[in-house]
Amino acid sequence: MAAKTRELAVFAWLPEKPVGRFVPAGLLQLTELVGANPNNRELTSRFAYGLGYLKRPEAVEVDPVSLSLADREAVRGQQLFPVNGLGEFGGIRDAAPDAWGRRVIEARRKVPANSLSEADYLLEAGGDRVGALDVRPGLHSEASPSASDLHSLSYVMQASEAVEQGLPVPANLEAFLGAGPSAGGARPKASVRDEAGALWLAKFPAKGDAFDVARAEVCTLELARRCGLTVPEVRYLLVGGKPVMLIRRFDRYWAPEGALPPVPLALHDSRPGAGLVEGRVPFASGLTLVACSEFESRTKGYADLAAAIRRHVRSASIKSASEELFARMVFNIFVSNDDDHLRNHGFVFEHRLGGWVLSPLYDVVPRPGHAHERMLHLEVGDQGKLATLDNALSRFAAFTAARADAVALVRRVWGEVRQWKTTFEEHGADAKLMGQVSSAFRRLEDIASPALVAEIRKGQ
Repeated sequence: MAAKTRELAVFAWLPEKPVGRFVPAGLLQLTELVGANPNNRELTSRFAYGLGYLKRPEAVEVDPVSLSLADREAVRGQQLFPVNGLGEFGGIRDAAPDAWGRRVIEARRKVPANSLSEADYLLEAGGDRVGALDVRPGLHSEASPSASDLHSLSYVMQASEAVEQGLPVPANLEAFLGAGPSAGGARPKASVRDEAGALWLAKFPAKGDAFDVARAEVCTLELARRCGLTVPEVRYLLVGGKPVMLIRRFDRYWAPEGALPPVPLALHDSRPGAGLVEGRVPFASGLTLVACSEFESRTKGYADLAAAIRRHVRSASIKSASEELFARMVFNIFVSNDDDHLRNHGFVFEHRLGGWVLSPLYDVVPRPGHAHERMLHLEVGDQGKLATLDNALSRFAAFTAARADAVALVRRVWGEVRQWKTTFEEHGADAKLMGQVSSAFRRLEDIASPALVAEIRKGQ
């Protein structure tokens, strides 16, 4: 196998006075071993914080697990490695393009799938990558380019359709591929800015969609909001007659230069305005906080996320984060969302609070089905991934001290989900869509034992 090492500069955006800006955080060394099969690669990483970065009061750890800044003197001048024998740092992996972003980069570069180095993918993820990091060739390199605006959305979608179909992207559309690599996941999507300048993630239809996924996701997230879960603003658009879902990027905020939005305004609820500038919010996925590889993630569960909350979330937010995580698990059971893998759970660093908190909810789509027994991606309880409320309550102690509190959370979610058709109708779903997704929504009696059904109903 041939080895190749690249050194890259990692920048972090900090809300410093008088104006927030990107500053050098440290140097990343990536070494790739590539065999005869280009898909057979081994990656090793090392990182060293810049001495100047460690002196900054606002400095945030690039990776909250492997690159913790709890003891800055301990990491000063040190070469640091990923924990648990991982090949890459989770916090930097979160700033890299995921499956769709890689396809966009390959289409733009006109190269075969998976033929670029990890360093190349990192460098080309774009200025609108998730979180508050930027990865550049060197310490004096320019910032990465940013997203298109909503007026260009039809062109962005046309370029994305060409990528999805494996077709050459027309020359007049190549410029619109710049918005794509910052978006994760496998479905076509891109980052775009609205008329006021706020950043959104636009999610496009994919080949083989059996129903209007954009409308279904908007309605399901609005249903989650009614259940008391934290959800960013969502919108539904028709672009060239095709459905597009927009979700507000919660890793950005708007405030006066050198300042943060006033408490208790949620960062993701701040809006552009006169005298306001955009700030960035550090992000870490559940995969990063659990500190495992993509392959290992299939063996993990909600209890592992709850343990990560206890280790890494600011102490004053642990109780609320743990309870919301439990409620999200219950919601996923009710709506048959089995795309609940570790990358679809996130955490953000709240500079106003001085620590990590659970991010808003995202990527929740009901999956219709007729099987009586259904599974989530993550382990639910003592019966593994089985999507039942009894299984969820089997490990309630990982999320809340009292079982009665866990049952109350189940009751709260059920009280809204059983009226899901009302929410869908209010947010534009027609009878056809509701018929197509109805089998995804579970009745209480389908997912709870008779004794638990009685217990939940008793507290109405």
